[in-house]
Amino acid sequence: MSKVIYKTEEEIEQVRESANVLSHLLAEIAREIKPGITTLSLDRLAHDYIHDHGGTPAFLNYHGFPYSLCISVNDQVVHGFPSDYVIKEGDLISVDGGVNLNGFISDSAYTFGIGEISAEAQQLLDVTKDALYKGVEQAVAGKRIGDISSAIQEYVQPYNFGIVRELVGHGVGLHLHEKPEVPNYGKRGSGPKLEPGLVICIEPMINAGKAGVKFWDDGWTVSTQDGKLSAHFEQMVAIRKGQPDVLLSFEHVEKVLDKK
Repeated sequence: MSKVIYKTEEEIEQVRESANVLSHLLAEIAREIKPGITTLSLDRLAHDYIHDHGGTPAFLNYHGFPYSLCISVNDQVVHGFPSDYVIKEGDLISVDGGVNLNGFISDSAYTFGIGEISAEAQQLLDVTKDALYKGVEQAVAGKRIGDISSAIQEYVQPYNFGIVRELVGHGVGLHLHEKPEVPNYGKRGSGPKLEPGLVICIEPMINAGKAGVKFWDDGWTVSTQDGKLSAHFEQMVAIRKGQPDVLLSFEHVEKVLDKK
């Protein structure tokens, strides 16, 4: 989309309903994800769950993408294809999905650590998720995109992790990808001003090693250049005065994970 689309209150509530389906889907995935199952089985679960709740998978056939979820394993950053890959103990599995519910689009990602993971992997997950929350804190009317971007960058840099630059967050709601772009690096006070009615996805993609990525011949999958781990968390936020309105929280998925 070439221009920013501001949503009415009614439209934001419709987007929130779509996000609610997606947040519960992530919780279902949290219940099922474990060593011994394939990533393709999670894709089938998502396809059926979304249809059973009155929606359609927003990713399926988007510019030809052939699955309902992007599932990225270990050194894959984003846009990985579900496959016959059998999940194993110690893996990092990024699950990125979208729901179209009555024409309103939601989009979110969560990276799961499978069983016992390394200390470095756990730190990568913690830093990436906390960086997301630092960005979300800045998502209020009167601030600028650069305030979100710099908050993420400033939080991640002391850990010497790589911040992916080729891929960014974005507007969302009536289309899967809308303006403006939301980079995970930048300068405070720069970029478009945040106005009420804007709905954005904030989604840090952080590598355990260097920031460089490579694009696969399948036209979708992106992985780290150095083969080290990557993590990805994504939330949707409606811009309001005073405080951010998080349309899709991780409450449901983390309740499930806390019980595992």
